[in-house]
Amino acid sequence: MIITLPQTTTSEINKRLVQARKDFGVITLGRVMTLVIDATGTDVEDVISTANVASREHPCRIIVIAPHDGADDCLDAELRVGGDAGASEVVVLHPSTVQAEHADTLVIPLLLPDVPIVAWWPGEVPANASGTGIGRMASRRITDTKDAVEPGAVLRSLAAHYQPGDTDLAWTRLTRWRALLASALEQVNDQRVSKARLHGDVGSPSILLLGSWLTKNLGCEYEATYDADATGLLSIILETDSGEISISRPDALNAILAQPGQPDHALALPPRTLGDCLAEELRRLDDDPVYGEALAQYALTSSK
Repeated sequence: MIITLPQTTTSEINKRLVQARKDFGVITLGRVMTLVIDATGTDVEDVISTANVASREHPCRIIVIAPHDGADDCLDAELRVGGDAGASEVVVLHPSTVQAEHADTLVIPLLLPDVPIVAWWPGEVPANASGTGIGRMASRRITDTKDAVEPGAVLRSLAAHYQPGDTDLAWTRLTRWRALLASALEQVNDQRVSKARLHGDVGSPSILLLGSWLTKNLGCEYEATYDADATGLLSIILETDSGEISISRPDALNAILAQPGQPDHALALPPRTLGDCLAEELRRLDDDPVYGEALAQYALTSSK
């Protein structure tokens, strides 16, 4: 159910949320967090759909900030409960451009009490996420550099302003790859890696972060090559004295793991959906120091 509230206030929004529960029997108990989304410049419906998928694992109140283009200095809103809100209740705020500059003052009256606050920027990555209004109130701040025009510059900016609680979905997309690599490396006698070779889509921030993580943890150099027609990471090869360890995903769905002295293994490794990645980040509300180390390593090596 969608309730439209033109030219409203945050006080009226709270009243209507309470009234909706009474009128329609909507029960949203056990919510574990407030998810605040800055949807500026994005497809709002896609963003809400993704958040609803993640909310089925993490019931929450979702507050979406989507500034409108009108000149009127007023706040419009939508309330979504029941089937239109997944396992959550969704508040969509359409502030004016001026109001959007102070988004935190709009959000504060709508926050759930005594639960963590997570901020997500599905569109343009802020230069300093922790320094924004909603970033300062959040214990976790999630960005996504996947579509950045200059991913290297954006990663350096994130590194310069990194604070515990920051993470990026370009890093989350690497979780399974990193787990497979660690498991495969444990099975060889000599675990010293002289070089890592990565191959995937052009300008992928995931490749840059993965290469930096390997450099930081294995002390090896990495080489990245790109394919204009690729989507995501396609292959990783680690050169060791025992032979090459490789994971390749030629069809973007299934991977082949090759290890020295062992037969090849076929593994299911489909691309992760945005909803899956967001759900993973909402699963952990503590810091991710490994991401911070990879980010700092990239900033260090790319500046040389």
